[in-house]
Formats: sequence, structure tokens, C-alpha cells
Amino acid sequence: MSEAAPPILIQGGMGVGVSGWRLARAVARTGQLGVVSGTALDVTLARRLQLGDPGGHLRRALAHFPVAEMAGRVLGRYFVPGGTARGLPYRPVPRLGLRPNRARDELAVVANFAEVFLAKEGHDGPVGINYLEKIQMATPAAVYGAMLAGVDYVLMGAGIPAEIPRLLDELAAHRPAEVTVTVAGADDARHAVALDPGTLLGRSVAPLTRPRLLAIVSSHVLAAYLARSPRTRPDGFVLESPVAGGHSAPPRGPMRLDAAGEPVYGPRDEADTGKVAALGLPFWLAGGYGTPDGLTRALESGAAGIQVGSAFALCRESGLDDELRRRLLRRAAGEVLEVRNDPHASPTGFPFKVADVPGTLSDPGVYAERPRLCDLGYLRTPYTKPDGAIGYRCPAEPVETYVRKGRPAEEAAERRCLCNGLLAAIGLGQHRPDGYVEPPLLTLGQDTGFLDGLPDDHSAADVVDRILLGARATR
Repeated sequence: MSEAAPPILIQGGMGVGVSGWRLARAVARTGQLGVVSGTALDVTLARRLQLGDPGGHLRRALAHFPVAEMAGRVLGRYFVPGGTARGLPYRPVPRLGLRPNRARDELAVVANFAEVFLAKEGHDGPVGINYLEKIQMATPAAVYGAMLAGVDYVLMGAGIPAEIPRLLDELAAHRPAEVTVTVAGADDARHAVALDPGTLLGRSVAPLTRPRLLAIVSSHVLAAYLARSPRTRPDGFVLESPVAGGHSAPPRGPMRLDAAGEPVYGPRDEADTGKVAALGLPFWLAGGYGTPDGLTRALESGAAGIQVGSAFALCRESGLDDELRRRLLRRAAGEVLEVRNDPHASPTGFPFKVADVPGTLSDPGVYAERPRLCDLGYLRTPYTKPDGAIGYRCPAEPVETYVRKGRPAEEAAERRCLCNGLLAAIGLGQHRPDGYVEPPLLTLGQDTGFLDGLPDDHSAADVVDRILLGARATR
């Protein structure tokens, strides 16, 4: 990748498919960093192919995949000409696990390639992809697919991405690569998931350009830890505050809740931007900075710019189901939208922003009626069984099942199934054989001041113009 100046605005990589290729491409065409969400791209591709690939975009992308036979296998498994009949369940995809599974790797590589290819199509603006360190078992294959499509940046949060710089180095040269997977109860035994590009592709491919890595962190302490060694050092940081959408880091020290049941953050949770700047790497501020004034404050602190999420999540190019997007806009404009930092909703144990919207999983009645099950498993974690075998568990699965796997029932209380809920939020909710349809789960940042000055139904370009032009006017 050329040594271009770093972008001022980074569009957040949100949800499952909220930051889809249409949104990332629209932002990148303005010259700012458009970012696709890399979470669960395998299942989103599979479901869209089963819907008949409206517009033919995915098939157009797959026609450019460097190994036609692999793309053909994925199409053969999932593409349904004309789309499946309304109400039929989607065909499942292979679940993440420690055991090698070629079909799973092929689907992940192809899906990530397609999303980045479409985001980069028709312009020369920068495109990134966002992953969660928490979903370790998906990382090697997903990252490799994005790199095959020429992704410019990889952004990684929800954990400590210490092994990602080396992973990018190895995959750029098509060398075998792996990442460590945390296995509960494994003691000193190391577990990993690996990818051998040569074996997977079955042919030689020209070396790839290594993308830049931006680590999403919430503290200067973690930034300093990652920057201390070339083996762990990223190319920059996104410094995220607790009001940012999606997951946030828990407060440092004992968890305390306020009267509304949300985590209480204090001075220890405030990142020192001066100490981050002293590391000598560019950084961007996120969470409550998505306004002209927010950009001005960020630049004055030494930041290269800001990351903006919610304003883009609600724009016309967003991957959100359009009816849900309009409902969120109306509620935000009417000042009746509440976004809670729920300490229990996410199976990860991290606080998670939940938008309170009737008819979604934030609605107690909807949550109570949903049968608990874990059939996608992106957030399930491996553990060692008493006999030494590896099992998998998720606090959002049936409580009795979770307890049988050695964990207390209280850990499963109030957990939402993020995997199914976030897919439903982009119109890809599963239809169960008994007629039950998965309800959506909506997340957004807690600061909705970004709507001031934007049109009622704004575009991605409107967001960029409002922030950049407004910030220049105040300086």
C-alpha cells in the first residue's frame, strides 16, 4: 500500500453487516477510511446467496476470486437461483472450532474477499476491515480473505491483538500462520487455529501487500503494552471511550452499577491522550467525537482524527434493515431513544450498548419469549472437559446446558444471543421450522448529538461533509 497520509475520519466497523460494503465504499469514495465489519461474514454471504444474491453483486465479486474452483464450491453449496421460498430456514454454515475444517475455511476466505472486493470496487479510496479479537477461531481465514482482496487496514478490538502483526506478516507472504486460542482450563497447554495458504489455494499467488493494523483500545496502558515490541506493535490506535457503540471495556477495578444498572466509569478509565501520543504512532479518538467540535477537540489533543460510528450506522448506505434504521432515526430525532450500556446482555461478559426499541431483544417481553439456543456460536468459547476433550459453551445457550458444562447459572442470566439478534438487524434473521423468526438486537453509541446539522435521511457523504467542513469553519 502506498504511504498516503492517514485519514482524518474512520468509519466504524459496526455490528454484523451494519458496516457493509456499500457503506464502506461510500465513505472511501470521499477519501476517508471506509470500514466493513468482518464479523460473521461467512454466514452473511451464505444467507445472501440463499436469497438469490439480489443484484448479482456477490457473484460478481466471486468471479474475481483467484481460485475459481474454491469460489465455485461456495456457490454450489449456498447459491439458490431466484432465492429460497419465503419463510424457509437458512442452510447452516460450519461452526467455529479448533479442529481443521476446509469447508469452513473456504467459506470464510471467500466471504471476506467478496466484502472487501465490493467495498474497493470503482475507486481508489482506502478500505479497512474490523475484527473482534474475542472471536479468535475465525481470525486467520477471515484476515487472509480480506488480504486477497487488497484490504488497506485491519482494525482489531475486543481484546489484546498482540499476535496480529505477525499474522499479517506471514499471510502477506502466503506462509502458514496461526493465532493462539484461549481455552478455559487448559492450564499451560497451548491451543491455536492455523491457516496454510499454499494448501488452501493449491497454487502459488503473488505476494500480498501487508495492510496496516490499527488496534482498538480503551487505555493508554494497553497501547503502551502493544507498542513496546516490534512483534506486537500496531501501526496506530483507535482510542475508544465507554460511550462508543457495541462492546466497551469494563471499568477498571470492581464493577459498580449506577441507579440505572449501568457500569460506573471513573478517572481510572480515562485514557491519557498525551501518553498515547508519546508512543509515536498515530491515533484516532472514538466514542462521542462524531461532530465538528469533536473532531476539533481530537486534533487539538494530538490525534490524527476520529472514528465515527452511529452517524454512519443511521445513514442511507447502512446495512441496517431500512425500517429499523428509520425507526431509530425517528426515535433519536424525537429524543426518546435510550441506549443502555448493559453489563449483562453480551455473552462475552463485556458491557454492550443496547438500543431500547419495542419489538427487539431489548424488549423484556420479546426476550422472555425467545427460545434460548446457540446455533451460530461465534461467541462460544472452548473449554477443557474433565476427560481432557475440548468442549464449547456460551452463556446465551440454554441455562441447563450451560450449567452441565461446569458454569454457574447466574452467568447466563439476561444474556442475549448477539449472533442471531445482530443478523436479524440487517434483515437476515433465521426462520425456525416451527415458524419462529429471530428478533433483531440493535446497538448504537450513547451520544446522539451527531444528528445536529444532518438532513433527515442523511447519506454517508453528508456525515463526512458535516464533520470536515464544520470543523474547518470553527478553526
